[in-house]
Amino acid sequence: MAVVASAPGKVLMTGGYLILERPNAGIVLSTNARFYAIVKPLYEEIKPESWAWAWTDVKLTSPQMERETMYKLSLKHLLLQCVSSRTFRLLVAKLSDRHCGIYGSQILLPESFQKEQHVRSTSGLSRVGNIKMEVEARGLPLTPESLASLPPFTSITFNVEESGGQNCKPEVAKTGLGSSAAMTTAVVAALLHYLGVVNLPSVANGHLQGNEGAKEMDVVHIIAQTAHCIAQGKVGSGFDVSSAVYGSQRYIRFSPEVLASAQNAVRGTLLENAIADVLKTNWDHERTTFSLPPMMTLLLGEPGAGGSSTPSMVGAVKKWQKADPQNALETWKKLSESNSALEFYLNTLTKLAENNYDTYRSAIDNCSKLTSEKWAEGVTEPNQIEVVKALLGARDAMLGIRCNMRKMGEAAGIPIEPESQTRLLDTTMNMEGVLLAGVPGAGGFDAVFTVTLGAASSNVIKVWSSLNVLALLVREDPCGVRLQTNDPRATQITTSVSSMHIK
Repeated sequence: MAVVASAPGKVLMTGGYLILERPNAGIVLSTNARFYAIVKPLYEEIKPESWAWAWTDVKLTSPQMERETMYKLSLKHLLLQCVSSRTFRLLVAKLSDRHCGIYGSQILLPESFQKEQHVRSTSGLSRVGNIKMEVEARGLPLTPESLASLPPFTSITFNVEESGGQNCKPEVAKTGLGSSAAMTTAVVAALLHYLGVVNLPSVANGHLQGNEGAKEMDVVHIIAQTAHCIAQGKVGSGFDVSSAVYGSQRYIRFSPEVLASAQNAVRGTLLENAIADVLKTNWDHERTTFSLPPMMTLLLGEPGAGGSSTPSMVGAVKKWQKADPQNALETWKKLSESNSALEFYLNTLTKLAENNYDTYRSAIDNCSKLTSEKWAEGVTEPNQIEVVKALLGARDAMLGIRCNMRKMGEAAGIPIEPESQTRLLDTTMNMEGVLLAGVPGAGGFDAVFTVTLGAASSNVIKVWSSLNVLALLVREDPCGVRLQTNDPRATQITTSVSSMHIK
């Protein structure tokens, strides 16, 4: 009877800041770093008297946080009341490669609660903590192999000293992978599938089946966006939830008014009415399937700086826009042009691969062994020339993005591309076979990303390690939310499973 769903983290490659306003687009890549949620019956037998009063028990557990909370749910009034808690708050996480800590969020149950069973919900991610510090503490080299050797689903470390033993805070390095959106999507999807509202695509099936499957995923998307909005107390762009549901894509945000009823729910409007409104409203976001061209690899590097606060950085940029609208508009225009150029060249490379893969493969393989200034040397075959032109065009577009992001940061007084990140990115861009390198999303001290050609990623990993940067295990995985065949913890070795306190 257990339902296990997983949703991916993301990397916003283009569209940082601009994606907050329509009609600016962003390219967001979903990843293999996934958040898992499990929903299953709490009791083997049902207590009939509880259903006479339309109440049911809900137990929310976070094994990695070693915390749990019991709730009473009124099916008639859609009320959720806390009965007992070990200081665990309803869901929201900070995802770090496959490491996360769960801070607090919100679960929404649909009106049609069909299953006459009490429910238990478990959520978690496959590794926890400040990963770079954990690797260094074990005396291991800063390599993906060392990272892979860490036990999956281990408990998180809490900072007791700073809190005086009260309200301990998890020690988690922020990488910018969108954990709150991935967590919310996984929990919502697992609940909706368990309740028979939707039929999630499985890992085996891979893709949605027909219009009906797409409509069901739209329901997951709407409920997840609404839950995320209520949990955070604001309406964001929604690209992180959209990628968690559908996978890699080109995204244009919905109008904020779409979630007006959800905001009203925070201020006291009946939740039932708010959900009914968002399900009926016209969602005007735009989503187009996207993935990296063939023979390209996404890498993320963790410098260990601890990450940056996206809301505060966004606030500073908005303040600058109001104070200097003319220069802000000029910078945004140039940034938008560079974003569009990068999107164009990546799509061009995908088409070139589709039209003549052998020629494309030969060109990529050749460029993977050379620095960019040598890519065009000795290339005479017309189709290969087109591939190299598109590669160089993509690099120039990325340099334009970085330049305008730095200008925006300087004008707004925030480190969108800090000097330490600039040095790392410049070094990375100058390596053999590197196409792109940048700071994803809002930038700052989160993990950096790079896109490499052919087998060039292995050299980048080695150089990063020598620079005290840990290459994460994250890669692009274009799939969105999925139904898992089993509890992922059950496949781990005994020591890992026992640390999860599985009951």
